[in-house]
Amino acid sequence: MDLSVIIPFINEEENLVQLNDELTRVLGKLNITSEVIYIDDGSTDSSYDTIKKEIEKSKVNKVSFTLIRFIKNLGQTAAISAGIDNSGGKLISFLDADLQNDPNDIPRFLEKLDEGFDAVFGWRKDRKDATLRSLLSRLANLLINKIFDYPYHDVGCSARVVKKEFVTNLQLYGELHRVMPVLIYLKGAKVGEIVVSHRNRFKGKSKYGYKRIVKTMIDLITVKFLSSYGTRPAYIFGSFGFGSLIIGSLTLLASLYKKLFLGVYIHNDPFFMIAIFFGLLGVQFILMGLMAELQVRTYFESQKKPIYEIKDVIKE
Repeated sequence: MDLSVIIPFINEEENLVQLNDELTRVLGKLNITSEVIYIDDGSTDSSYDTIKKEIEKSKVNKVSFTLIRFIKNLGQTAAISAGIDNSGGKLISFLDADLQNDPNDIPRFLEKLDEGFDAVFGWRKDRKDATLRSLLSRLANLLINKIFDYPYHDVGCSARVVKKEFVTNLQLYGELHRVMPVLIYLKGAKVGEIVVSHRNRFKGKSKYGYKRIVKTMIDLITVKFLSSYGTRPAYIFGSFGFGSLIIGSLTLLASLYKKLFLGVYIHNDPFFMIAIFFGLLGVQFILMGLMAELQVRTYFESQKKPIYEIKDVIKE
């Protein structure tokens, strides 16, 4: 199998027929074998029956279909993980089911990939979303660019094509599908980018609410911590610990100065309590770092999991 197209959906019965028609038409013209993997993330409407009927009617050479149905709504991250686990293609393509991603961009992704890239991400340069949503997305992209030194424009664009080896071992939890391009980039993939067509939502309601902002911020903190300190947590906890101890020591010296030269007794000096607080806080941070180090070493050594990933080995 050359290409697997993964499409998670929930309550998209009004869009699935057109999506499948467009996708089947595009994939049928390609000179490769492909499969479409639909994942029903606990739909409560007739989405599952609708796409099942469409799949039964679709008879296209070199294109096969898989339909996965969750027992209940588990979230888009789980749906994407299920799609990856059940895919057989060397290349993995991702699309949303709301028709805002254009299946006709898939050949353009593949052409860009042939230039020597490991992954190609979409950039919704001309977005058709509400003004506030577009603004928040741009702010999020600026933040991500700054935190991770990430040079691409649109982390939130679902349309992308990636070589399977760069997504097979991605550990996706919570809502980490939102920052999947960052995870792929941090794995060392050579990334390209193309401007994609972004269309208005024709039917149905958007499944994206503003509460996702908080979840995305938490995910960014998690990814930054794991990518920078995942194998050396004592560094970050130790830094906070020693910083707190330094603040506590300086505050204690100030309290001592006030006692010796200004006659201010300790029980009347808030500096003394501040020094004790930061001293204890520093010790706690350092101990947390040591415990985290023990956990990390247990994790890697118990599973005999290396702390590195090799792309190629050449022996002559």
